[in-house]
Parts: sequence; C-alpha cells; structure tokens
Amino acid sequence: MVTRLADDVWWFDYQGVNAYLLRDEAALTLVDTGMPWHANRLQQDITSTVGSVDAIDRVIITHFDFDHVGGLNRLADAGLDATVYVGADDEPYLAGREKPTWRNRKGVFQRVADIVRTEPSLPIETVADGDVVGGFEAYHTPGHTPGHTVFVHEDMSVAMVGDLVQGSDGEFEVPPWVLNYDQQQAEDSLRSFVDRAPDVDIVCQGHGTPVTERGTERLAAAAGALATV
Repeated sequence: MVTRLADDVWWFDYQGVNAYLLRDEAALTLVDTGMPWHANRLQQDITSTVGSVDAIDRVIITHFDFDHVGGLNRLADAGLDATVYVGADDEPYLAGREKPTWRNRKGVFQRVADIVRTEPSLPIETVADGDVVGGFEAYHTPGHTPGHTVFVHEDMSVAMVGDLVQGSDGEFEVPPWVLNYDQQQAEDSLRSFVDRAPDVDIVCQGHGTPVTERGTERLAAAAGALATV
C-alpha cells in the first residue's frame, strides 16, 4: 500500500515492514527495501509513484537487517542503478565481506536470515555520524545494529529512524532487547538523538505507522519514558 505522508514523502507498507521514497529538489531517495519477496510490489509501487525504479538517484539503508535490505538485489535486477548508503559498521555485512557474529543473539538471527539474501550488485558508500547525503544528515545510533543510522532532512522536517523506535497510534518505544545487539546502547542512542537532532514533524520508522506531526515531541516522550524505568 502506498500512502503519501507529505508532498514529496511516500510510505510503502508491506505487512508491517516499511520502505519510503522522498523527493528533495531534483533527487529521489529510496529508504530501505523490505524483504526479498517484497521487491516486486516495491518495484510496482515505485513505478506507479515516479515512473520507474531507474528514476531513483540514491538508496539509503538505515541498518543491516534482512527486512530492510532484502529487496535491494532484486530491485537492481529490475533496473535500479543507484549508490547505496549505509552506516560504516553495517557496511561489511551488507556487502557480504563479513558475517554478523555468532556471539550475539541478534547476530545469530541475522546470519540465519541472510542465507537467502544475495549481496546487491550496486555501489555501496559508508556514512558516519555527521555525514551529509543529499539533503540528509546522518546520525549514528548504534544498539539495534552496530551501524544503525538515522537520516534527517531538516528542510523537509522528516527523520528516517529505521528501528531506533517502533510503534503505532503515535507512540514510540525502543524495540525489545531480543531484537537489539545492545539494549542499553539502543536506549542511549534514542536519548542522544533527541538531544542533538533538529525538530521534525514527520518520523518514519521501520515498523508501524509513521507520524506526520509533532515527531520530535513523540520521540522525546519515548526517551523520557526510558528514564522512569
């Protein structure tokens, strides 16, 4: 299902796993790509929205998880020809040069899920905290994965937060410990992001319904709730 969140922000909802498309100035940015079996629907939805997948200028990956990177290679086969940007600590896994560790519960899950994924045949660039990709500023927010990164477009008042939080009905929370590499680090990352990022209206997370108003306020509420636990 395609939902227009703002004039140039589209939400693609695939059974609870989200991808997004944004247009800033003359560029089109795809954020995350769902599971491999979502790729055909994602291609169709991109085509119906902007004409074709080859119209996309860049792909931003919030983090290396099967449900966020699984569609990349199939989209490339369908004509996607764009540079992929991902956090430096997740890039070796996305590129297939390294495997997630067996010594972490999340790493074990990632290794098992990754069996059915093919590395993308697209150029990959790493991003670090403070880097700028087009109009997006990168905020390294480790915890869910080592390289988890939030991308904020201040001019569009939007934050692409990946799995920094999850939620619905306008309320956010940090994903449960079983889904994170490091729960304490994930919580600290949310607090840090709220403290240093600009205010935005739109918050687009990986799972659940995104919000289009009072985004920073809602993230701050989630961060504040952590302090009372």
